[in-house]
Amino acid sequence: MPSFDVVTEVDKVELRNAVDQSNKEISNRFDFKGSDARIELSDNQEITVFADDEFKMSQVYDLMIVKMTKREIDIRSLTKEKLEKISGDKVKRVITVLSGIDKDLGKKIIKAVKDNKLKAQGSIQGDVVRFSGAKRDTLQEVISLLKTEIKDVPLQYKNFRD
Repeated sequence: MPSFDVVTEVDKVELRNAVDQSNKEISNRFDFKGSDARIELSDNQEITVFADDEFKMSQVYDLMIVKMTKREIDIRSLTKEKLEKISGDKVKRVITVLSGIDKDLGKKIIKAVKDNKLKAQGSIQGDVVRFSGAKRDTLQEVISLLKTEIKDVPLQYKNFRD
């Protein structure tokens, strides 16, 4: 029985490279000379952006987004947290990188397929939604449906099996 998995993930190597390129450009730019602006990437896929004030924070964030876009990282997978003051005027912002499909999104994906009466069965397996059906044409219809229905989260389709 043909099946495939719906996942959402970010290439960790490309994410690391984008953060490193951003830090390199920050250290070389004239408008950041003498400032404490930097970007840190933790092991659990959290990005922490440090800056001297809110204006520099927005500049650093925009620079990072440009580097990520050039490396084909979908910025819809980033979630900005609230801006925090550290000491004096210095600020930091934590940005979480979406990894895996939560249960609410999984239910939304399965509901979209059922509402369109496609003959494919979906099941939530951890942070992956697996679809299986009798024909591979049906599964390809599911993929095209999800590309048009779910626009707020980047989805990837993996492990297509016959």
